[in-house]
Amino acid sequence: MKKLALVSAICTSFSSPISAQELAKSKASVEKISVVGSATNLSITAEEIEQYQASDLADIFRHSPSVSVGGSVGVAQKIYIRGVEDSLLNITVDGAQQTSTLFHHIGRVTIDPDLLQQIDVQAGAGEATSGPGAIGGSIRFKTKDAQDLLNQGEQFGGRVKASYFSNDGTRFSTSVYGKLSDTWGLLGYFSTVDRDNMEDGDGDTIYGTAADQDMMFIKASGELADNHHLSLSIEKRDEEGDFSARPNWAVQEGDALYPSEAKRDTYVANYIFSHNNLLYLEATAYKTESSFNGGRFAWLADIDTYGLDIRNTSIIDEHKFIYGVDYRNDEVSSGSAAGTKENAEQGSVLGVYAQGYSDITPQLLLSYGVRFDSYKFKQDILLDEYYGTAITESASSLDDSEVSFNIGLAYDINDAWTVGLGYAEAARGKQIGDGFTIDGYLYDGSDIPVADESLVPETVANIEASITYTSENLSAKASIYNSSLDDVIFEGYEGDSVYNNIGTLDTKGFEFDLAYRLNSFDFFIGFSATDTELDPRNGLYTVSYDAIDINGYEFVGLGNSRGNTWVAGVDYDVNTDAKVGFSVTKVDSLDIDTLHQAVDLGWTDSLYTLNKPSYTTFDLYGQWNVTNSLLLNVAVTNLFNELYIDHSSVGDYSEVFGTVVGPYESGRDIRLSISYQF
Repeated sequence: MKKLALVSAICTSFSSPISAQELAKSKASVEKISVVGSATNLSITAEEIEQYQASDLADIFRHSPSVSVGGSVGVAQKIYIRGVEDSLLNITVDGAQQTSTLFHHIGRVTIDPDLLQQIDVQAGAGEATSGPGAIGGSIRFKTKDAQDLLNQGEQFGGRVKASYFSNDGTRFSTSVYGKLSDTWGLLGYFSTVDRDNMEDGDGDTIYGTAADQDMMFIKASGELADNHHLSLSIEKRDEEGDFSARPNWAVQEGDALYPSEAKRDTYVANYIFSHNNLLYLEATAYKTESSFNGGRFAWLADIDTYGLDIRNTSIIDEHKFIYGVDYRNDEVSSGSAAGTKENAEQGSVLGVYAQGYSDITPQLLLSYGVRFDSYKFKQDILLDEYYGTAITESASSLDDSEVSFNIGLAYDINDAWTVGLGYAEAARGKQIGDGFTIDGYLYDGSDIPVADESLVPETVANIEASITYTSENLSAKASIYNSSLDDVIFEGYEGDSVYNNIGTLDTKGFEFDLAYRLNSFDFFIGFSATDTELDPRNGLYTVSYDAIDINGYEFVGLGNSRGNTWVAGVDYDVNTDAKVGFSVTKVDSLDIDTLHQAVDLGWTDSLYTLNKPSYTTFDLYGQWNVTNSLLLNVAVTNLFNELYIDHSSVGDYSEVFGTVVGPYESGRDIRLSISYQF
């Protein structure tokens, strides 16, 4: 029997209201019935994050072969799914979309791992509920609330945690949570990280990686009335350090570093009205303010985003439907940190969507969906602060709309074997530009718009086939996929505007995962092989190229090629209070031809073959509940001090351009933490 049928049995009759918590639990189970891309979906729990003492984004996705993080640590980190950069993903924190780019040499997603309850990843374009512009997939971060942390019968609690990282830093955090009433809870959380420059696998200093991070989070949640649930949260994050002019490139000893600060404030309201199987209404409203101040030019870039998502879920017999509307507005401005605003752009998207699931037979589940997105983009007319003249004679603007469809099926061959097939489309219009470089685009001249009517939205078609096996102790899944992102929007090249459609981004690959439990041992192994290539449009280059492997320097903001990736490991439950684990990650070597545009521009005489060497890392962890209140953790990452540049970082171009080389990753890091819960 399919999960949809199970949920229908769990829920009461249409006329009988049920509590928000009960229906939320049943709905949480049906969220897993997605068919499109289901074999490559990924969920990460708070327990997994805790046991490896994740300190940044790279640690969170350490054991997922299809999700990688490049840029070493901290402010420079970028997430990639199947080689596609996070700028092409729809990323949310409690439903609040994290959008746009402050500076293309830093990441655009920041999160405190200790705060997370769960992470759900949709690899590749998926269902209509993934949100607007999810042309490379989506990542949903869900934070904890007081109810997640309180034990049965508790009214109040808290936790203090101290962590030491040998390479090289400390983290201190405290959280306090409790019930304000029978139905309301409040969580307060604060953490501070003091990080010195790391050392690589050879013991050499990785300059520009020291930083101080402070994070504050407050979340209130509870029942407004019967069947009405509300949560309100505020998150404030601040990171300061002396970074290089390009934080995602390696820094040589003696290179200049510049005081910089990255900030993000996010405000989220989530509301649920659970009436019956026909009416389960969810509404999310959010506002995010982010900025990056400093760098080589003492520049200030600000991005303000606000939006909402209103959806309803209806279950009718063997059918489930999710339908709603979402809206997002983005504004970016930049200029000298000591001066006035000089440059600004605005963008918005309004979407209407519907996704359905039907048990056609007890063995066959069908999913199907559609969404309509309307994009608007505008470049503001600004005055030169010195001369008082218009920088642009008229504002550049674009209005585009697209319809996207998806359909998928899952068929149970028997109780153990299931096959799946899915097809999904997604679209994205012109977005606001990079906060640190829109000044260059505005100053290109009044007769050259940022974008004109020849620019069309990006559209993607993703097809996947999968097979899964599940038994009492063994689960396995394998999938193949092919994604074609047409009319990729990228800055530069010949054309009528600064931004142009440059061709088709083709991604194809194969993945498999296997997990096996034997007594107290849990074994796992995963593999991902992905090719991400640009099929350039006619005339893009003076030389004709059939396909170009994507790389993180030449195509910053689009993606990065990565060698075949293996992950494997074992977890062992020593007893009910202690567990240990071991894992290994292996990335195969990769050679790709690069610098195609540099050849066209005359910067170099010929293409450069970029070599990305293979590397293998080993990690250990141990966890011990000394008492019901005291928890000890130890983890060792990069146990054997492997010296390597992650394939998802900028490669080594030093033979051609001396300063263009990605940073090495951290060498051995012994992490110790002690948590006391009261």
